[in-house]
Amino acid sequence: MRQKRMKKTRTGFTMVELMAVLIILGLLATVVVRNFMGQTDKARVTTTKANLKVLNSAVMQFKMDTGRYPTEEEGLMELIVEPTDVTGWDPSGYLTTTEIPKDGWGEEFIYQLNPESGKPFVIISYGADKEPEGEDYNADLYSTDAY
Repeated sequence: MRQKRMKKTRTGFTMVELMAVLIILGLLATVVVRNFMGQTDKARVTTTKANLKVLNSAVMQFKMDTGRYPTEEEGLMELIVEPTDVTGWDPSGYLTTTEIPKDGWGEEFIYQLNPESGKPFVIISYGADKEPEGEDYNADLYSTDAY
């Protein structure tokens, strides 16, 4: 009788195969994270531009009703809380919320009267880096450019 030889079967992975799989998974994760982060930054810019449009419209409506722009001292709060020195202020305020919206990075907007641009006012977000100037997602966003 012949004895049947049993084939040796492999039941695991080699270290090289495991390392190759880990490297491929790491590369895929990097691509996914980079794409996701880019979408998050785009969404923050879009949110900021939308809030700039809302605030710009509210300031313009405030001006039409009261005959002046909000002061730099009180700033955008005059859109929510009635100033004592104006007439014609809308009793319901000029925003649909009881708080001034923030930019996409959670920072407060900067309100300036008579900026260097020659416009009557400007509302500014300093972008992702929260500092003046910058490029790409760090660029400043202005209410005068939001339209």
